[in-house]
Amino acid sequence: MITLRLRLQSNRRRSGVASREEKALRKRQFGRTGWSVSEIGFGAWAIGASWGPVKDVDSLDALRVSLDEGVDFLDTADVYGDHASERLIARILKERKKQGKSVPIVATKIGRRLPNQDAALFTYANLAPFVEDSLKALEVHALDLVQLHCPPIETYFRPEVFEAMDRLQREGKIRFHGVSVEKVEEGLKALEYPGVVSVQIVYNMFRQRPNDLFLDQARKRQVAVIARVPLASGLLTGKFRSDSKFDANDHRQFNRHGEAFDVGETFAGVPYEAGLAAVEEMRSLVPKGTAMTQFALRWILMNEAISVVIPGAKNAEQARGNIGAAVLAPLSPDTMARIRSIYETSIKTSVHQRW
Repeated sequence: MITLRLRLQSNRRRSGVASREEKALRKRQFGRTGWSVSEIGFGAWAIGASWGPVKDVDSLDALRVSLDEGVDFLDTADVYGDHASERLIARILKERKKQGKSVPIVATKIGRRLPNQDAALFTYANLAPFVEDSLKALEVHALDLVQLHCPPIETYFRPEVFEAMDRLQREGKIRFHGVSVEKVEEGLKALEYPGVVSVQIVYNMFRQRPNDLFLDQARKRQVAVIARVPLASGLLTGKFRSDSKFDANDHRQFNRHGEAFDVGETFAGVPYEAGLAAVEEMRSLVPKGTAMTQFALRWILMNEAISVVIPGAKNAEQARGNIGAAVLAPLSPDTMARIRSIYETSIKTSVHQRW
């Protein structure tokens, strides 16, 4: 029986047909929470705001496809369309409960709705109402994971901020708390707080500095790492050109130089033309029949310190494309070395010490 099963699996691989087991998303431990999550999650910024036109019906389809294919970690924020993203997720949670299906872990973020980004404003009195608002938007009794949403660097030197998050956890409003950071230094400082169970950080082929120290330290301390901006705002899909156009309400148009928020969130902070040139250098490394999107996600998953990567999707097709990265074979040492070389020569000077 075992021999027959192995023969059938081998035949499926040769024919290009994956079995249901082979298609299943791999799980990774989410730090010391006790959670085991799909290594590919769903970043819900694009279905909320700032990514050009998107229809709710398409966003809901993207979520359904992702969850039905095994994704069980969603990342959102209260400012993604003023809770619009959270409310869409709430609809999916209710739908799945009604159908008797499993529901995902939902991570949200707070802090960007403060009147200004002043570390002194990150108090229990200010943060607690944001938690209440997200509880209402998601229609849940407790939030799985609440992350401080890229607060100013001074925040990490105020223990009372993290004591406020600990208090919210003790009150049962949140199950765990973490941070979303802009800079590696912020992530390293966050690791010092015992209540912080996760750090969300920009990590992709164009933003490799977390490899130098941060990821190793996070792993040693059993802190989960959420890799965001994995496709450099779409640059690493290989679909953009120098004359590509973006809608006026798309951050790839209105924040290209950091006009609205940290420029590192837009094209990972890489100058657009430099990014296009580096993509062309990398294109020859992508295996035949593989989408560059999947190749870029597989590069991230090569590092076992990454708990989950959270690409966005505005429709079902994009969601399926993201999930396809899960079945790619590991990248070879030569390919990894070549990607690093392109980063060193074409990208590093623009981003490495900045974030």
